[in-house]
Amino acid sequence: MNKIEHLGIAVNDIDKANSLYEKLLGVPPYKQEIVESESVITSFFAVGENKIELLASTQEDGPIGKFIAKKGEGIHHIAFDVDNIEQELARLEKEGFQLINKTPKKGADNKLVAFIHPKSTNGVLIELCQEINS
Repeated sequence: MNKIEHLGIAVNDIDKANSLYEKLLGVPPYKQEIVESESVITSFFAVGENKIELLASTQEDGPIGKFIAKKGEGIHHIAFDVDNIEQELARLEKEGFQLINKTPKKGADNKLVAFIHPKSTNGVLIELCQEINS
C-alpha cells in the first residue's frame, strides 16, 4: 500500500456537505459523480496529496443509506492507493482478511476499487484503489 488515497465520509445531503467542506477546506470539490452500481453520489476534495470523498446515497437501501441509518453520518472508509489491486487482494486474502470484493470493480474518480470487510480490520471498512490507465 502506497499511501492513504482518501477518506470516505457518509453524508445525508451532498449539497449541504459540499458547502460545509468547501468552507472548512477553503476549496471547492474538484469532481462530483454518480456511481450507479453503488447507489451513491460522490464529491471529491483535494487536501494536499490526499482527498476527502463525500458519499450520499441515491437510494435509501443503498450501501451508504444503510450505513447512515445504522451509524449516522461520519467516516465510512479509509482508502489506500495500491499499484496492483489484484496482487494486493490476493496477499490480503492469504493473510486472512475477509474480502468483500474478490475482483476489483470500476469506482469513482477513475479508479479500480475493492473493499475489505470491517469484521477483519477492527471495525474499519478498507478500500483499495488503483488508478485506471487510460
